Amino acid sequence: MRVLFATAEAYPLAKTGGLADVSRALPMALARRGVDVRLLLPCYPRALAEIEEPQIVAKLDPMLGIADATLVAGTLPGADLPVWLVDSPMLFRRDGGPYQDESGRDWPDNALRFAFLAHAGAGLAMGQTRVGWKPDVVHANDWHTGLLPLLLSLEATPRPSTVFTAHNLAFQGNFGLETWPSIGVPEHYDVADAIEFYGQVSFLKAGLRCADRVTTVSPTYAKEILTPDFGCGMDGDLRRRGTDFCGILNGIDDDLWNPVTDNHLPQTYSASSLSGKKTCKLVLQHELGLPINPEIPLIGFVSRLTGQKMVDVILSAMPWIAARGAQLVIDGEGDPALEAGLLEAQAAYGGQLAVTIGYDEPLAHRLQAGSDILLAPARFEPCGLTQLYAMRYGALPVVRRTGGLADTVVDATIRSIADRTATGFVFERANVAGLVSALDRALTLFREPLTWRRLQLNAMAQDFSWDASAAKYIALYSEVSGMPWPQIAGAAYDAEQVLEMERLRAR
Repeated sequence: MRVLFATAEAYPLAKTGGLADVSRALPMALARRGVDVRLLLPCYPRALAEIEEPQIVAKLDPMLGIADATLVAGTLPGADLPVWLVDSPMLFRRDGGPYQDESGRDWPDNALRFAFLAHAGAGLAMGQTRVGWKPDVVHANDWHTGLLPLLLSLEATPRPSTVFTAHNLAFQGNFGLETWPSIGVPEHYDVADAIEFYGQVSFLKAGLRCADRVTTVSPTYAKEILTPDFGCGMDGDLRRRGTDFCGILNGIDDDLWNPVTDNHLPQTYSASSLSGKKTCKLVLQHELGLPINPEIPLIGFVSRLTGQKMVDVILSAMPWIAARGAQLVIDGEGDPALEAGLLEAQAAYGGQLAVTIGYDEPLAHRLQAGSDILLAPARFEPCGLTQLYAMRYGALPVVRRTGGLADTVVDATIRSIADRTATGFVFERANVAGLVSALDRALTLFREPLTWRRLQLNAMAQDFSWDASAAKYIALYSEVSGMPWPQIAGAAYDAEQVLEMERLRAR
């Protein structure tokens, strides 16, 4: 089975969030199961610098007014995974990030940039770039590749089957209707039905409506976004998909995120020997200028600094956290107002709050290893990865019961502690009272070393690898393409049964 995995970012070639981690780990898990999978993403400067053994393998035909473009082939660093970079210097070789300039403003031509990526992907999928490889399935991810299923739906058969994964419905790739002539969709196409969204062009809607199958990244989020409260205006489009839509839980790369082998840590450790975690805590306190004391509970937060992640609520809870004698370490970037608020709070709570603005991958690993508690609250959360990393590193997560957080963290109640299923602390209300109620329970149990150690061992024993989820994606690919269900070690069901179970969970 051949799968083209199209994405806007993949670690370490480009990363702004969890999409990059998924776009590395899932294709690698698929490849381990015999799938011939190739990554496709833009040729950003960092991607070109990081890719191994790059070489130009094709000149792309002129399209969308862009004549100077090539396809660069190579392999993902640290993995035997083929990568294709769509190289248009005019569109992608820029300072700044994948979607924004150095001042944090969206690139004004993002519609053209990601339409070009989609057209290049469609040409590759249809064999028009003459690289000697054609996919059976094209798996497009998030709004940046939303036009790809639409473009392939316009092709005469035979064409590859298409799967579209919505990682976060809040990011939709909506542009003014004036961009319509520049994105290369035929004028006769039914705009209102597949791509028009309240007077705008929506790349996300194109993916949701035109792909053969649609997924999202957790069963609970799949249920939530069928409702107006969480659907971000797309709930009706998703309900129309019926059984063509399901939620498959994300996993983590358990090679990259492994406290036993993590070379970002000052000392590695395992569930059977947690002394290294104590060292990581003391080193982190020293590194960030906090009082060095193993008895002080250290709370970590590493994520985008946005309202979705409840950073405003964390700021409001800081006086309570300080009064409880805890330390809080934050690493992330995002809303400038929230960044400024955190820096002001750091000045006010010196010795108890350390803030690093700007995502730092090595620091993120050290933060997970050094923290006793990991804050991962959210007003909504498609899946979330930081709480999964936290459990693997023995940092107990504090989360709100929503989306993938509800699917992955078991609240520490009297019963769940007794039966050894508790892995963290869960609250309901998206406000300070809700967050503080869960943190209060966590800090209380932190003072009970035997109970705390039991919770850590429960959390570290969880298996959030991609094994099970990769099998479900292969089942989906098999169903949509009509290709035989591959033999997978330990698989107890055929493709139809696996997908039916996921759809039942999503309803």
